[in-house]
Amino acid sequence: MKQFVLPLLASGAAAFPFVANQAGVDSSLLNSGRVRPRQQAGEGAGSAATCPFNPNHVPAAPVTAQYPYNNAKNGVQGNGKGGYYVPAAGDTAHQFVAPGPNDIRGPCPGLNAAANHNFLAHDGITTFNELVDAQQNVYNVGYDLATLLAALGLTLTDGDLVTEKLSIGCDATTRTSTSPAVTGSEPGLDGHNKFEADSSLTRNDFFTHGGDDFTFNGTLFGMMQNTCQGNFNLQNLATYRKMRYQQSQAENANFYFGPLSLLLYGAASFLYELMPSGTHNYAPDLPTISSFFGAHQQSDGTWTFGNDEQIPANWTNRVAPYTNNDVTQQILSMYLLDPVLFGGNTASGSFDVVSSGAIQNGTLPQGLDAADTSCLLYQLATQSQPSYTNGVVTPTVNALAFLATKLSPSFANLGCPQPLTK
Repeated sequence: MKQFVLPLLASGAAAFPFVANQAGVDSSLLNSGRVRPRQQAGEGAGSAATCPFNPNHVPAAPVTAQYPYNNAKNGVQGNGKGGYYVPAAGDTAHQFVAPGPNDIRGPCPGLNAAANHNFLAHDGITTFNELVDAQQNVYNVGYDLATLLAALGLTLTDGDLVTEKLSIGCDATTRTSTSPAVTGSEPGLDGHNKFEADSSLTRNDFFTHGGDDFTFNGTLFGMMQNTCQGNFNLQNLATYRKMRYQQSQAENANFYFGPLSLLLYGAASFLYELMPSGTHNYAPDLPTISSFFGAHQQSDGTWTFGNDEQIPANWTNRVAPYTNNDVTQQILSMYLLDPVLFGGNTASGSFDVVSSGAIQNGTLPQGLDAADTSCLLYQLATQSQPSYTNGVVTPTVNALAFLATKLSPSFANLGCPQPLTK
C-alpha cells in the first residue's frame, strides 16, 4: 500500500530553527505530535470576514471549436502552439469585464486578468482544471509548467485537494472546502508565505500593512518602472528584485525569504516571457505591462490602480510553450545576476541564513542547473502541507497523493525523488 509522506514541517523546523524563536510563535508545537503551520489571519485584510461573496458562481467560459485557442480543456494537454490573438476577434465570451464588488481578485495580475476575461471563473473561485486550461489557452504556458503551478496553487495557497477548488485571492473557505468545519481555513492566494511572499513586485509585505499583501501598490509599481525604464527584461527585473529584497529586509521586522521565494523570480519572468505581445515585437514594454497590472500614471507621475487588469488590445501570445525547463532557467539567471541570502529577520534584530538542500550558506550555487532547480520546486510542491490538515480529520491518502499523481509523470525523467513510497 502506498503512502504519501509530508515532512515539510519537520524538515522546516530543522532547516529554519530561527522560526521557532520568532515573536508570537508557539515553539512547543514543533515538538508536539501535530505541528501546525501558520494560517491566514482570522480577521482583517484577506480574511473570510472581508472576502467578497458572489452567490452566482459561473464557471469559466470554455474554449470552443469556433475559438479553440490552444484547445486545452478539462485539465489536459492542449496544442502547445501559440502566436494567436487573445481574445480572438468576435469571441464575446472572453472579452474584458471589470470585476464587480462581489468578485475576488488577488496578488497575481496574470490570474486576475484571466478572470477578468472569463478564462477563469469571473468570481475568482477557480479549479485545478480551469487553471491548467487558462494558462495554456491564454499565455501558452507549457502543460508541464501549467500543471505544476496549478498544483502549487492548491497546496501552497490552500485550496482544497478534494474539491480541487481555490480562491485566487482571499479566504473563501465556505466555497472551496469540502466541509469548512472539518478542514479549517483555506486562505487562497492571499495566504502569506505561500504563493504570496515578502518582497513581491507590486504588493506590500503581510506584516507591514496589516495583512494586506494583495492590493496593488502604485508606489511599488513606480519603483519598478523607474528601475526598468519601460523595459521589463531579465536584467532590469533582477535589479528591481534585489531592491525589493533590501527594502523588505530593512522595513519588515518579520521579513522571511525562504526556498519558496524562488517562485518570486519565476513570477517576475512572466513579465518578459508571458506578457509581451507579438504585435509589439514581444517587447516587455510599459504599455503592455501596465495593462496587465491595471496601472495608470497620473499627471503628477504617480501610479494608481484602475481595477482593470486586462489583456492589452491586439495582443498575441508567445509562440513556443513556456515550460518547466524555461522557467527554471530564468529563475536561476535572474537570481544569480543579483544573488541574495535566503533566511529571515529574528526577534533579536539579526538575520539568520538558511542552508537546506541546494541552498548552501544562504545562497544558490553558481553551478546549479535547471534540472536541479526543477526538482527543488517539485519537492517544495510535494512536501507542502495544506493548512486544512489543521482540521479535525486528517486528509485521506488519496487526497494527499493528488500532487504526486498530477506531477510525477512530468518530473520522473528528471530523476527527481518521488514522494510516493511503499
